[in-house]
Amino acid sequence: MDPVMSIVVATNNRGKLAEIRSILAHLPIEVLSMTEALGETPSIVENGTTFEDNAIIKARAVANRCKAITLADDSGLEVDALGGKPGVRSARFAGDGASDAQNNAELLKQLEDVSEEERVARFRCAIALVDPWQTTDAPMLVEGSCEGTIARTPTGTGGFGYDPLFIVAERGCTMAELDKAEKNRISHRGRALAALSPQIAALIERRVAAAAKLGTARD
Repeated sequence: MDPVMSIVVATNNRGKLAEIRSILAHLPIEVLSMTEALGETPSIVENGTTFEDNAIIKARAVANRCKAITLADDSGLEVDALGGKPGVRSARFAGDGASDAQNNAELLKQLEDVSEEERVARFRCAIALVDPWQTTDAPMLVEGSCEGTIARTPTGTGGFGYDPLFIVAERGCTMAELDKAEKNRISHRGRALAALSPQIAALIERRVAAAAKLGTARD
């Protein structure tokens, strides 16, 4: 299936990029990282207070730089016993530049005395899609979530981030124990992208129709 258009993903996270490419593989699009599109990795200040805020900030920043349709995902873990933390600081819960292992260790430390019944958590994802050529400034915005609990020890070798600690409520195993196809079906990111896919498909149809109209006019 030849791509009809390109979409740039505003992320440096290889795991996220791989998942997005896999989940959107049924669409005739080319998914590029922002480094591939720009030839560099721009610095973006994610100073929003919600996942939605940060997704919009990233999508607009990269779309304005590369003048291409841009998708940005902002996602993370919310733990009820921690008042919703780590939340928007999920990637840097143990400090700026923290590794996945360090963030997981910090999470376990803060939940050390929390009972199993109170270790309720969820993964949340907000995705913004910005088309710099649209007349409106409003981005397409979708959300997805996945409910679960936090284990006391990491289990599984798949995924990334907090996946080895997040027990998926509807599966009874950690996100890191799921195969890629299953994770993409039920994860917060998979659900958000499933909601966005029809909007991308409609955008493709409009692009194809516009190109056909232009070709007819030239003939």
